[in-house]
Amino acid sequence: MRQGDGSTASLLEAGGKRQPMTITVIAVGKLKENYLRDAQKEYLKRLSRFCRVKVLELDEEKTPEAASPAQEAKAREKEAERIRKALGKNTVTIALALEGKELDSVEFSERIASFMLDGKSELSFIIGSSTGLDPSVVKEADYRFCLSRLTFPHQLARIILLEQVYRAFKIVHHEVYHK
Repeated sequence: MRQGDGSTASLLEAGGKRQPMTITVIAVGKLKENYLRDAQKEYLKRLSRFCRVKVLELDEEKTPEAASPAQEAKAREKEAERIRKALGKNTVTIALALEGKELDSVEFSERIASFMLDGKSELSFIIGSSTGLDPSVVKEADYRFCLSRLTFPHQLARIILLEQVYRAFKIVHHEVYHK
């Protein structure tokens, strides 16, 4: 990519030195299935060309099988405490939430590029447990992103998010993939 051609990739490289982006996925709950762990490993490997990336798995609060709404809310509050402790000081926090902004893949890549162009070198995506995120975490987030209006298991949402982040970097760098 030539510098100065006006593309996002050239803007990101302009000036010579740029801070490599760090992407952190903070996920409440663990991946239980081998195929999901394999998919995560594959996308982490692919993303390593473009950024530093890490996944922090936080413990999901135990609730009874038929938990009441109050019990679920209490569990989310405890999970919110863990999330806050896991967040870096200078990170842009992005909560995955139904009330967030729904973007297509190109718009998502443009949003990530705009964070980079604004000098934001650390992004933390937050994925809640099977009962969701505590409303306070969603409210405190710098950005709210709706992965889809469809309902996905939170473990699968992590893989879809990693794939979309990878796709975004491919789009930003004008590499073939996003068809």
